[in-house]
Amino acid sequence: MNAQGEADVIVVGAGIIGAACAHELAGRGLRVQVLDDARGGATGAGMGHLVAMDDNPAELALSHYSIGLWRQLRERLPEACAYRNCGTLWLAADREEMDLARAKQQTLADHGVTGQLLDGPQLAALEPMLRPGLGGALKIPGDGILYAPATAHWLLSSHPLIQRQCGHVRRVAGDQLELDDGRVLRAPRVLLANGFAARELLPALPLRPKKGHLLITDRYPQQVQHQLVELGYAASAHASDGTSVAFNVQPRPTGQLLIGSSRQFDTLDPQVEPAVLAPMLQRAVEYLPELAALNGIRAWTGFRAATPDGLPILGEHPQQPGLWLAVGHEGLGVTTAPGSARLLVDLMLCECPAIDPRPYLPGRFAALTGECP
Repeated sequence: MNAQGEADVIVVGAGIIGAACAHELAGRGLRVQVLDDARGGATGAGMGHLVAMDDNPAELALSHYSIGLWRQLRERLPEACAYRNCGTLWLAADREEMDLARAKQQTLADHGVTGQLLDGPQLAALEPMLRPGLGGALKIPGDGILYAPATAHWLLSSHPLIQRQCGHVRRVAGDQLELDDGRVLRAPRVLLANGFAARELLPALPLRPKKGHLLITDRYPQQVQHQLVELGYAASAHASDGTSVAFNVQPRPTGQLLIGSSRQFDTLDPQVEPAVLAPMLQRAVEYLPELAALNGIRAWTGFRAATPDGLPILGEHPQQPGLWLAVGHEGLGVTTAPGSARLLVDLMLCECPAIDPRPYLPGRFAALTGECP
């Protein structure tokens, strides 16, 4: 596939979003060329939690829809993708927070997501490593985990209509790309799916970086069975300023524990910051005291691309025909990848999406329409 138009769609970005879009496009019979500059991004830095999030109805609609699509793929995923249907326990610190758990259960149930309330003793029986005295939890059995880098690789290599090459895009204009080496590539449709890096090509994109820290432990006999998240996580995840931490621990199939999470705004410094990592780990130890005795072997950071309303941008650029966008997924890129891809390709092919696409369309932002806000 080259500048002479042998691709039906050129996808910029080989992370989980770009890979899911390429996979969906190829599955519809379209020839796809994937360009990636190998710099790495959010896909290699995240937790890989497949979680039904309910901060707003559109977020819940997309995450629930997408988790269903992951379930359809699960039998085809190789073992390297580490898909596990471990479920999520949303932890209530005390009896008062159980009111939040009940409200969350009702919201999720209204959208078809099954949840089970657990009292303190039931929670302790399921996860004995948790500190005694927690108020209980909401269990969402349909949630899961996977290893996103391996999954993105599988999505890109599982269809002969997908070709991938390394290249750094210097400029984009509608259906045309210019690379650093001077090549010009054209296709009927160009799709930007390269996360926060898309702002280098379209500075008007309303994206902000949210830096996050993670730490992984050594391997130990499996002692945690579910993804564990405090009920205050959503407030931390959708904060619009400042630095925040919240308890989030994931059991990996290797016997390791992956510990998060933190959020910092408007920095692109990739260095691990002890002033952020330390309170994040302290928060984790407050919920799982035995973590203090485990050996942490690596800590790293990544950058989530966040939009002002917390929803991804999915659809054709309102001022550049032929240029499509799949960016701004923040911390839900892995969860919503197949749903975002299915919705976007439905729009490309003028088919009716299974969920309402309007909350995610680029035209909701004045910066992209050229109109005064």
